[in-house]
Amino acid sequence: MKVLLDIKDDKFDFVMELLGNLKYVKTETITPEKAELISEIKEAVSNLNEAKKGKLKLKSAQELLDEL
Repeated sequence: MKVLLDIKDDKFDFVMELLGNLKYVKTETITPEKAELISEIKEAVSNLNEAKKGKLKLKSAQELLDEL
């Protein structure tokens, strides 16, 4: 299982050391850009699921073309 954590800068070293001492936990530091991309993809998937359930109104293809 994978978990994405948002850790305050001043607590980063402590948390990474703590996690590093657990034999069953593998840690990997990612760039802020990659973290933002993951967050945006999660939001897109959530929006897609909402649209499939009919809880989110989507624009028509014509509306998208009109914006261009």
